[in-house]
Amino acid sequence: MKSRYALTVLLALVLSMAAVPAGAGTAQTPAERAREIASALAKDPLYIDPAYATGVPENLRADVRTKAKALDYPVYSIILPLTPSDVFQGKETNVLTLVVDALRKPGLYVVVDGGERFPYFKVHQLSQFERYDERLDNARSHALDQTGYDAGPTEVMARFYELLAGPALGPVDRKKSGSSGSPSSPFSDEDGSPVVGILIAALAVLVVLGLIIGLRRRGGSSSRPRREKAFTIPPHVAQTVAAERRRRLTRDTTSELTTLGSELAALPPAEGEGLRHQQAALDAHHAAGKVLDASRDLVDLVGAMVLLDQARREYDQAVAVAAGRKASDVPGLCAFNPLHGRALARPTQVESDGTTVTLPLCAECRQALKAGRAPKSLPGDDGPYWHGDDLWARTFFGNLTDDLPAAVMRGQHRS
Repeated sequence: MKSRYALTVLLALVLSMAAVPAGAGTAQTPAERAREIASALAKDPLYIDPAYATGVPENLRADVRTKAKALDYPVYSIILPLTPSDVFQGKETNVLTLVVDALRKPGLYVVVDGGERFPYFKVHQLSQFERYDERLDNARSHALDQTGYDAGPTEVMARFYELLAGPALGPVDRKKSGSSGSPSSPFSDEDGSPVVGILIAALAVLVVLGLIIGLRRRGGSSSRPRREKAFTIPPHVAQTVAAERRRRLTRDTTSELTTLGSELAALPPAEGEGLRHQQAALDAHHAAGKVLDASRDLVDLVGAMVLLDQARREYDQAVAVAAGRKASDVPGLCAFNPLHGRALARPTQVESDGTTVTLPLCAECRQALKAGRAPKSLPGDDGPYWHGDDLWARTFFGNLTDDLPAAVMRGQHRS
């Protein structure tokens, strides 16, 4: 059933592209396209691009509308094809930013590339959620985990909304689910990319072949127990995975750099505490751009991501001060591996060889230390990244310095 649905959507996309006259729509700007979508959302909170008009059955549309309407806040759902050559440059974050600006209504905005199944979301002026609200990330992770890889975007959306209407969920237990799930921060590298699906299929074939070969060898040998060689991912496959991971991280970080830059430029004049947060956000944003432009490896990209996260948190503080309210204290990213997502609220004391440092750690890394295991660190050139001698290693991505952006602007990340 789901396979037929996917084929129907693909056929509808091909037919609609063939039906559009050459050159049609080329003069439309990103803002004009966003206003077009916003106008449609004002009439129907579920927008499905005409490319999928005949490919999405009415029962699936009705399910999304029903589940979204059950929530106690407005929800705007968008499904459209995204490619690098379109007006949004193929980026869901660009769609969200421009549509929110065009519609100017409070709500939860959700967009899915019709050829994928991973929902991106943005909260706009909803008192029910903070900017970094784990309820949304966790509900999305469970929705992806429970719908399966052959589910269409409307099915994932409907399950996402259904879970949001229920009790708050914790993170997906990867050990039990075995699913790749969803990221825990805007910079996660698990976005349902077709490349990842191909790699997983290739790995599955390799595992099956290994089992067959092992069974044949056992059948032709004596009954004496033998030790089979453990399966390892071939180096060329690992390199492809790493390259794809860097590509996605670069794309997402660049998108956030652009979005945050526009938001910072729109901040009103401030003084006192508000001015201090604005300046800190600008400094961290500038430093992130510098690192991103000259990044050489994954560690540099993560450094830019950490700086952008710092800029975003300072921006939120500035907005809160301007509104006369106190912003929530959002923890930073995990010091051992920022790609793990946000650290727990209480920092962890880490002791080794007589030296004790206090670091923000995610639950997984903290549990590893308690169990006497090495945490799954971000890899560097030779083992964990902190084995290096650059700024990121010396400060655990800024957690041992008062001013990481200033250190970057002095060029210390290159020393």
